Amino acid sequence: MRRTVSGATPPARADLDVTVVLPALNEVGHIGAEVERITKALKESPYSFEILVIDDGSTDGTGDVVDGLPFVRLMRFAVNRGSGTARRIGSQEAYGRYVVWTDADMTYPNERIPELIDILQTGRCQQVVGARTSEEGTHKLLRVPAKWTIRKLAEYLTSTEIPDLNSGLRAFRRADALPYLGLLPTGFSCVTTITLAFLSNGLAVEYVPIDYAKRAGKSHFHPIRDAYRYMLQVVRMVTFFEPLRVFAPLAFTLLGLGTVKFVYDVAVGAITDGDPFRLSINTILLIITGLILFSLGLLADLIVRTHRHTSSG
Repeated sequence: MRRTVSGATPPARADLDVTVVLPALNEVGHIGAEVERITKALKESPYSFEILVIDDGSTDGTGDVVDGLPFVRLMRFAVNRGSGTARRIGSQEAYGRYVVWTDADMTYPNERIPELIDILQTGRCQQVVGARTSEEGTHKLLRVPAKWTIRKLAEYLTSTEIPDLNSGLRAFRRADALPYLGLLPTGFSCVTTITLAFLSNGLAVEYVPIDYAKRAGKSHFHPIRDAYRYMLQVVRMVTFFEPLRVFAPLAFTLLGLGTVKFVYDVAVGAITDGDPFRLSINTILLIITGLILFSLGLLADLIVRTHRHTSSG
């Protein structure tokens, strides 16, 4: 990986309030306008800032457009490593106390970034997410039901209302996010991961309604592959932090079915054969599988809580 620093010599980390992490893959037609919009908004705010552009293996000269611009620090990846990797490395390398994630495709109202930082400054939450009020992406017939399903799954598993699970516009204190950056996947589901990591660890997330514009340039989202990865990541993250929320419902469902089938087998056996304890194999399998899943959930929960106690100590 080759890193290029643009503009003046970067200040020390403690000197900046905000780092805007801006992954970019072949965004040459509008990256300049996006950087200009962010720069204008933050120059009019009371916050010192930098815009950390991650050129994620672009082949169209995206990085050259912003190289040397004021307030811009440029990092180049020789090959495409995924938006999750770009956001993770950008957050780790950020000089600001607050980190903002957004996209370079003109979809998010990045002029509202100072508003997100204002909310964080109040201390009432640890992450602020721009919750989109409409869906303007490509493949809407596939994206909308897939995102709704995944969001409802996440709400059930976290017992939290989540207006927008995978918004690309969000802000958080860098120190709060550092323990979870290593969990970020390489792809789009990184935004889902950081939300679930905060919620599962008792950190407050606040949602601000935002408009969502039509994308400039070509979308890199694959409706089937990425939707599957989103759903898998939701289950993985909740299992990582709150395993009983995943294992217990499955275990109790199987145990409940096994109990009903047990009663049925006993009744039928007593009536037809005079042997009330002639149980079918599927009854035994339901009960044993339910007990195994519940035991695995308890063991996983014990490991998670022991790790938390060790880390906090």
